[in-house]
Amino acid sequence: MIALLLAVAGPQAIGIHQRWGAFRNDGPTRCYAISRPVAGKTGAPFASVATWPGARVRGQLHVRLSREKSDRARVVLAIGDRRFDLTAGRIDAWSPDADTDRAIVAAMRGGRSMSIESVAANGAPFVDVYALAGAATAIDAAALGCF
Repeated sequence: MIALLLAVAGPQAIGIHQRWGAFRNDGPTRCYAISRPVAGKTGAPFASVATWPGARVRGQLHVRLSREKSDRARVVLAIGDRRFDLTAGRIDAWSPDADTDRAIVAAMRGGRSMSIESVAANGAPFVDVYALAGAATAIDAAALGCF
């Protein structure tokens, strides 16, 4: 019975596109493309790009870091020669605004990989690396899945 409830209440798969998946959750409705890193797999890291129709949000980046970061450390997302400073808590990071979200998603569409770099709470630098093959298709599928 519990498994049935979890299956009904959990995210609905829209599609899998190489290393990226597109999913939909209801109540409130949100759709997202998500992937796990190819490097930096400590913990439960992921990168996602979400659409929240009820909040009028589209293409919002959220990253779960593979390690807790130092209080003073920056979190930088790199795609090709583009660098983006992210706003971060101890284990999560986001772009600072909608314009940066749009620039990151545009860079993801043309990139081969992206990295999230910071310094862990123990002072050691770390990097989480994501393959971007399939990201654009998953982002588009997630956006369409909510409209």
